[in-house]
Amino acid sequence: VLDSQYGMYVWPCAVVLAQYLWAHRRSLPGQRVLEIGAGVSLPGVVAARCGAQVILSDSEELPRCLQSCRSSCLMNRLPHVPVLGLTWGRVSPELLSLAPIDIILGSDVFFDPKDFEDILTTIYFLLEKNPHAQFWTTYQVRSADWSIEALLYKWKLKSTHVPLHSFGADKEHLAGSSLPGRHTIEMMIISLAQSEGT
Repeated sequence: VLDSQYGMYVWPCAVVLAQYLWAHRRSLPGQRVLEIGAGVSLPGVVAARCGAQVILSDSEELPRCLQSCRSSCLMNRLPHVPVLGLTWGRVSPELLSLAPIDIILGSDVFFDPKDFEDILTTIYFLLEKNPHAQFWTTYQVRSADWSIEALLYKWKLKSTHVPLHSFGADKEHLAGSSLPGRHTIEMMIISLAQSEGT
């Protein structure tokens, strides 16, 4: 799939992350949620429909993806959900002026290794501003050689694996969709590593 088109599809990871949000829907009302790399925004839309205060974002360099976010909001009767252009690894006025957040969402953002550090730089910046926030992310296992472990250590972040069976996402079909199919999808929650002395 061409990079410029990547955010124009619902990918299996988005369905799995949306399932996690649905499984935790009772904890979402009032939570401040930011979805990064949102594309068609399935997880963010589910969070908003469950009562979270959601901001959707995708790269400021991909206007079609930002328009896709807006269209998803309109189709789901969520016209007031803000859509921001945030580019991973770039400190922009939009990033600096973000309101406090509790949860960051990202489905299948770890698909190109050249972007991994930019993503984690942005996540670290957001978690430093919001130390109790968490990054909920799903990813497709595409190569045994791809790892973010060293980058997590470098950026003083930790990850917790979330078994798919713990929220009913270990099936080929989710929510009437066959999208997860036979793909190997994993989920983790990334947060700030505990600093020494705390």
